[in-house]
Amino acid sequence: MKSWLHKAAQALGGLLFIALFLVFVVQITARFAFNKPLAWSDEAAVILYVWIILWAAATMVPQREHVAFDLIWNLANARWRRVLQVLGNALVGGLALVALPASWDYVRFMAREGTPVLGVPLMAVYLPFIVLLLAMVLRCLGQIVQAMRGSMDSPMDNTVSASLTGAISNKDMSEASKP
Repeated sequence: MKSWLHKAAQALGGLLFIALFLVFVVQITARFAFNKPLAWSDEAAVILYVWIILWAAATMVPQREHVAFDLIWNLANARWRRVLQVLGNALVGGLALVALPASWDYVRFMAREGTPVLGVPLMAVYLPFIVLLLAMVLRCLGQIVQAMRGSMDSPMDNTVSASLTGAISNKDMSEASKP
């Protein structure tokens, strides 16, 4: 089931990107080939861009690919990493959870307004932000449960090993270039 949901999320993300690409092609063709810029294409591109960024961050980008601040993480042992993982995820997930009701109220309120050219309700434009907040809460909850069970699959563990690998290979290359 999880694999099916992941594939569906990726398919929707891909369709959104294809739609954005087609809007760009229409926009460029109208502007430069026919010297008739289209107002709706600019607005559609902005809406699709917002959707793509928020949808991808919420559903498609693995946690290990998100930006992580790991200065303290690298200094901690396994026990303290587990504590840091629980505290960090509780903070981020808690903030997203607290922001969810007010954000939903605002997004629902924006249904009254439409975009200037296409008239798309602004609720539809900002709805992926709610999806992003929900995904953050669920991801953080999952990471907390995983840390409590003792299995640590932290995004920063991959970063450390990649950094060490890069440092070793850079050191080897610099020594190899010496005469």
